[in-house]
Amino acid sequence: MENVIIFLEIMLINVLLSGDNAIVIAMASQHLPARQRKRAVWWGAMAAVVLRCLLTVVALQLLKIPFLQAAGGLLLLYIAVKLLTDAGHAGESHSIKNNRSIGAAIWTIVTADFVMSLDNVLAIAAVAGGDLVLILLGIALSIPMIVWGSQLLGTLLIKFPALSYIGAALLAFASGEMLMQDPGLNELLFHGSKMLSELIPLLCVPFVIAASIMIRRAQ
Repeated sequence: MENVIIFLEIMLINVLLSGDNAIVIAMASQHLPARQRKRAVWWGAMAAVVLRCLLTVVALQLLKIPFLQAAGGLLLLYIAVKLLTDAGHAGESHSIKNNRSIGAAIWTIVTADFVMSLDNVLAIAAVAGGDLVLILLGIALSIPMIVWGSQLLGTLLIKFPALSYIGAALLAFASGEMLMQDPGLNELLFHGSKMLSELIPLLCVPFVIAASIMIRRAQ
């Protein structure tokens, strides 16, 4: 009975943590033709689950390395700017939309999933208490959540392009949280400041939006 409760807790965590993955998959694949978009969604979802399984085993050790989370946060910030810039170009030029490749979309998805999974798997590992079978089973069953969620978000992004700003804002906020949770950066610059821990993630949101607008105007 205890294992059943732990498994249900892992599933609930997966529902909550799959949101970021679904946003990335939806935004990265929204410019592809319908058939390629479905392939990108499935490959992206599988990559998210596989990465989460692999990283669960080593995440506790990796996240103790100073500046690793900070590097991941900066990379996720770059991805948020890139996705929002691409979304703006898609609305301006049909020719650019046609140049989007499934390989580029999958690469963006895999990179972002890797970054986010480093942080997300900590919650799952803590709940499971080191039971690898429960961890892997719970994560594997999150595949339909990620696939259906990203397909729904992808459809909404096509119908309502302005939602791309919300998706990019969520990714920007997540990147800011990763920066503040990095033990090396926190000790070097922030010294555990509660105000900065709340302020930095919020400031990342307008930064991403402003950066994407400036890049679009410069191109």
